[in-house]
Amino acid sequence: MALTPSTMLALETHLPPFSLPAVAGSSISNADLNEQPVLLMVICAHCPFVKHIEPELTRLDDDFGDRVQLFGVSSNSLITHPQDGPEQLADQARRHGWSFPYLLDEQQTLARALRAACTPEFYLFSPDGEGVQSLRYRGQLDGSRPSNEVPLNGIDLRAALDAVLKGDPVNPDQTASVGCNVKWNPGQEPEWFGRSA
Repeated sequence: MALTPSTMLALETHLPPFSLPAVAGSSISNADLNEQPVLLMVICAHCPFVKHIEPELTRLDDDFGDRVQLFGVSSNSLITHPQDGPEQLADQARRHGWSFPYLLDEQQTLARALRAACTPEFYLFSPDGEGVQSLRYRGQLDGSRPSNEVPLNGIDLRAALDAVLKGDPVNPDQTASVGCNVKWNPGQEPEWFGRSA
């Protein structure tokens, strides 16, 4: 594991186009989205940082799932990390009662477009004046980590979600997430990411 921070994709970036299979068996693309805000959560099954926040992901699903389009996205290489395969992801979602679609980004195209660097990492988009989903928040869920005593409450992401839903601007002072590095397919690490172990 390489402890890795978010790259902090530029705010106002448009939601990248995608078409990915969900572990439930369907496929989801931009064409399936409505005008509600979109929250992409780059997570996986094996990362201890993700395991630490699983209870809060369940609470977010319960609290915001009817007003925000939530998606789990697993982009880790299945070549090097088969423990993040579709069966393991489906089991993780089932155990925690997640109702949001869990997308398998096996070719890592969405991760590259988001400049995703770690798990977990969060990207909140909402429509701009022209109806285009634009990035309002990226970074950490909250300050809680497996190794500290900070409460797991999603305070940073929840503040951004609340602002977007009220039509208020999101505070641009945002803190990078930190976690396990995205496990890129061998020899295909993005140039901007570097060569993480």
